[in-house]
Amino acid sequence: MMPDIRDWKAIDADWLTGALAAGGIDAKVRAFEAGKVGTGQIGDCVRFKLDYEHAAPGAPRTLVGKFPAEGQESRAAGIQLGNYHREVKFYQLLQPDARITTPPCYFTDVNEETHDFVLLMGDLAPAEQGDQLAGVTLDQARLVVKEAAKLHSAFWNDDRLDDYAWVMNTKNAPNPLDPDMIAALWQGFKARYGDRVSPEAARIGDAMSRNLDAQTTFRDGSRSLIHSDFRPDNMLFNPASEDRPVTVVDWQSFGYGPAGADVGYFISGAIDPETRRRNEAALIDLYLAEMDRLGASDYAREEFTRHYIAGAFQHFFTAFFAAMLVTQTARGDDMFFRMLNGAVDLISDHDALDWYD
Repeated sequence: MMPDIRDWKAIDADWLTGALAAGGIDAKVRAFEAGKVGTGQIGDCVRFKLDYEHAAPGAPRTLVGKFPAEGQESRAAGIQLGNYHREVKFYQLLQPDARITTPPCYFTDVNEETHDFVLLMGDLAPAEQGDQLAGVTLDQARLVVKEAAKLHSAFWNDDRLDDYAWVMNTKNAPNPLDPDMIAALWQGFKARYGDRVSPEAARIGDAMSRNLDAQTTFRDGSRSLIHSDFRPDNMLFNPASEDRPVTVVDWQSFGYGPAGADVGYFISGAIDPETRRRNEAALIDLYLAEMDRLGASDYAREEFTRHYIAGAFQHFFTAFFAAMLVTQTARGDDMFFRMLNGAVDLISDHDALDWYD
């Protein structure tokens, strides 16, 4: 019998046994320990340490489950934006073809009316979660842009994605973003954080909140499946692993859009401005070479650059939008400003401050 959808605190040994069976693992769980891990804003992650009555060789000793956020603001945001439903659909239908390194999934399901969900994945310890505040090394950045090319080449100009209403920005996808709401969130963000919002950031946010439709122009062209929240907190790094030096998680916001936006989104927030300026061209060269090697050879550099800068604008948007929707924390505030200010620096360096004006 397939497991039901339940809160992590209600999970028992029989439920874990059934979830493992759903993933093809012959084992019987006798007891377990559970505790929260990670720094998720929209969903909560829990590690389960398993004690087996019996188990086939290779049965996992630990698992990581993902569940709706306990914080009411964060949970409401996950429901409103369709994030919980979307992530389950990724693992059910798109993961097998995605090429990019993702966690093994043993069991996942979602209630499409209530948006309650569960996602039970392999535990990738000793891999460590990236840290948006600390950023990444250049070696890590090179690994990440190569992973991005795997994902983007796998679904390059694949219009079959338009059939899915749960893939953001497809022909059938609803648009949950009301321009008046966005403008109100931006004004609320400025009021909450005051002088912490720089004049350059205020200029960009004011222009974006007045003219959201402008993004259609500079995001058009070639499309692929994009992660849309492609940043260190959603990556697990293990330099000792040849097979999995980096694994990408948190598939709640993916869409059908400009591939270069993931690269600009990542680089603008994960690398300090001076290091980015010195190495930006080389990282872009590496990404485009990988795209060419993997079969997406028609991604012109001019088009990529436009999409790349659009990714920095998306990073800026995500920072203030999420800050006002999720449960507020001190680390969250610092993280969102790392994102916001990194985006401003990249946008300014590429003379794109007036794209929304």
